[in-house]
Parts: sequence; C-alpha cells; structure tokens
Amino acid sequence: MQEIRTNLLSGLTVALALVPEAIAFALVAQVDPLVGLYAAFMVSLITAIFGGRPGMISGATGALAVVMVALVVDHGVEYLFAAVVLMGVLQLAFGIARLGKFIRMVPHPVMLGFVNGLAIVIFLAQFEHFKVAGSGGEHVWMQGPQLYVMLGLIALTVAIIYLFPKLTKAVPATLVGIVSVSALVIVLGLDTKTVGDMGSIAGGLPEFHLPAVPLNLETLRIIFPYSLILAAIGLIESLLTLNLIDTMTDTRGRPNKECLAQGAANIVTGFFGGMGGCAMIGQSMINVNNGALRRLSGIGASLFLIAFIMFGSTLIEAIPLAALIAVMFVVAEKTFEWGSLQALRRIPRSDAMIVVGVTVVTVLTDLAIAVVAGVVIAALVFAWEHAKHINVTTYEDDNGWRVYELEGSLFFASAGEFQTLFSPKDDPQDVIVEFMRSKVVDHSALEAIDALAARYTAVGKRLHLRHLSPDCLELLDDAKGMMEVNIMEDPHYHVADDKIA
Repeated sequence: MQEIRTNLLSGLTVALALVPEAIAFALVAQVDPLVGLYAAFMVSLITAIFGGRPGMISGATGALAVVMVALVVDHGVEYLFAAVVLMGVLQLAFGIARLGKFIRMVPHPVMLGFVNGLAIVIFLAQFEHFKVAGSGGEHVWMQGPQLYVMLGLIALTVAIIYLFPKLTKAVPATLVGIVSVSALVIVLGLDTKTVGDMGSIAGGLPEFHLPAVPLNLETLRIIFPYSLILAAIGLIESLLTLNLIDTMTDTRGRPNKECLAQGAANIVTGFFGGMGGCAMIGQSMINVNNGALRRLSGIGASLFLIAFIMFGSTLIEAIPLAALIAVMFVVAEKTFEWGSLQALRRIPRSDAMIVVGVTVVTVLTDLAIAVVAGVVIAALVFAWEHAKHINVTTYEDDNGWRVYELEGSLFFASAGEFQTLFSPKDDPQDVIVEFMRSKVVDHSALEAIDALAARYTAVGKRLHLRHLSPDCLELLDDAKGMMEVNIMEDPHYHVADDKIA
C-alpha cells in the first residue's frame, strides 16, 4: 500500500512538472501548447506501460523541439505529425533489430559527461522563466519586486524540498513544496508568474488525425532527414537515461524493449496531434528521488496530466512558476555528479578530458552530438593507447645470436617505443629482429627500422631482419641489405607509405 501511494504521489508531482515543460517545448517548436501536452500524455502513458524501464518518464523534450522548429516553419505542423510517425517507425526498426543493447558500450566517462551536461542544461533552462515581455514586445529580465518575489518563492520551495523529509517521507517533498508555495501565493495574492502565463492548458481528449500531407516521394524526401535525426536523438536520450537510472538504482532495464515502446508511442502520438517525445531526464530524476520505480508512477503521471487538461486547467494554471523552477533546480543539483569533480584529478587525463568535453558539448550544442563525439573520442583514445604498445620477447638461438621477436603493429605511435627495445652496445655480434607476429604499417615504421639498422652498423654489428612483407624491402634504405626473405613464410600486407605509386 505504501508503495502504491509513493508511486501515485510521485506521478502527481511529475505531472505538475510536465505541464510547463511541455508548453515551453511546444512554443520552441512553434506549435500550439496542446500539441506538446498531448505528446507528453501519450508518450508518457505508452512508454510507462510497455517500456523497458519502469519509473522512467517520457514526454515532449527540448532536444527534439529544436530540430522540429525548422520543419514547422518551412512546411507546417502537418508535416511535423508525419515526421513524428516516421520517427516512430525508425525507432521500432531499431528495437526489432535489437540494437538497443549497444548503449551498454557507452564508456563511463561519457556517461559522467552526459549526466553533468544535462544537469547544467536543466539548471540554465530555468532562467528563461526569469524573463518578461517588455514594452516593445521583446523579452527582458525581471527586476525589482517581481524578481525578489520570484527568488523568495524559489528559496522557500527549495527549503521545503530539502527539509520536509526530516519530518516524514510519507509524501514526496517536491509535491509538498509545490502545493505549499501555490497555496501561499493564492492566499496572499502575490504577483508572480504562473503556469497560465505560458499558455492555456484547457482542452479535451486528443483525437485521431491523419497528417494532411501528400502521400508521395516528395513528402518522404522532406520529412525523412528530420525523422532520422529525431529518432536518433530520442533513442540516445532515452537509452542513456535508462542506463543512468539502472546505475542509480542498481537494477537493469531492457533497452530493446524501450526502443520498441518509444517507437510505438511516437507513431500513436503523430496520429493524434502530438509533437512526439522521448525520455525526460529531469522528470525521471524526480521519480527516482521520490523512490517511485514502478510503472504505476508513469501511468499515474499521464492520467493526472490529461485530467489537468480536461478538468483542472484553471487550478493548474494558478501554480506559480517559481515552485516548478525550484523543483528543477533541485533536480539539477541531485543529477550533477559532484564526486566527478574530485575524480578528475585521479582518473587518467584522457578520461578527464572526455568527461569535460562531453559536458561542454552537451551544454553548447546537443546531447546526441555530445554523446556520439564522446564515444568516438573514447574509442580513438582506447585504440591509440593499445596500438602504440609493441611487445618483444628476447632469447638466444642455437647459434648464440640474440633474437628479438616482435608482437604488435609498428607505426607512428609505437615507433618511439620500438627504438627503446634494443641495446646495440650490449648485444652480441649477430642480432635477429623477427617480424612474423608484427606488422609494419606506415612510413614512420620504415624510418624506425632504418634508424635501428644504422645504430647496429655504427657499432660494427650485424642485424638480420626476418619476415617483413615484400613491399618493405622496396621501401627500406639503410636496412635493405639486412633482409632475410623467406617467400613461403613472409606476410603479404602492404605498407601505407607515400613512396608507393
């Protein structure tokens, strides 16, 4: 019973936080506020029932809205609905192909950068609510009593959220903060921005609506690029949020099932006049922090939201934005991995650079770009660190010659280490370098071999090079006379070198 109450009350809190976000993102995409609210209702409901991560909240998001705006401006909202349907189809295909599991391959430094970047984005996004319409129609920053009232209400809400759990945890502190501050504003008649100032949320149930676009290749040519980008961003946000909640709760979600649910949700949303959506990190963190990890919380949030739209619009529009801003400030503070700041001094420099880089790119550009860039950089760093090492095994053969048996790729990154493996002054008169298990990759490797040959020649000793590919013989200069070629055993790779025509 306690768990049911926790999930329902958390769902109510999430629904209250969904309203201004959905309206704001709809305005960013330049569509009617109800288009954003309907998307939040439908995407949240379907993913809550069928998704792979109970407790995760989905809805209209800013990352998708900024992509949609160009399509809406150039072609109209009907093309947006069609693009959202196709977006869902692409996400379904991704899930059917069972590609969601690859989200587990995102390195931990990228996850840290993603989390910290999102926390900063959530924090900075709230400052848009501190602007009001100026005399000339432009938006200007609040000043004077209006600003002080807003800051005071935010501080009061934050204090309630942090202090109320010391009294009891039976009711989510975020819900108590929102209700208490809303009651205070209404009773005292304080002049402050409310949800209603962003737009009306009154409406009915969403109705089935086929996108009014021509069914031809030209329409597909217009919407496909947008659908592909929206599908990619939506899945990246959703799967990373799923991964984050898994880590926080020590549980395991089902990424492929989440891909299917996201796809189905967006197909339905596109046919019912919604702008599409994906997982919402802020609202999901509210749920997690409240201890609501069941499907009931997401279902409850959706049903509360549609109830607000149909029956409680007047009451919800009276909620002060300050209370909801405070909730998101707390979410940002709890989302940010503060321990990562100290870890930056202990982890490898390359990992620290990835954490900082992904954080900065997330804030300055887009989540999807940041994550993809972080994964690529991490993969390149991994490849570099492992490829630049070349190993050697030394032993004496039956003739008393010293044999250096190499293993690994010899190229520009490992050429320096290659030179340190040999001691011409300490070696016997004859030395063999065995390349059977090594590959000479580029011109830097050839120069390193030539330089090694010159070192042994300088001390009057004989160097024997075995099992190099035939094209190495053509490209080597100083070491050419030291080759011992065995046609039956020598490899046949080719060196990437600008000397080759």
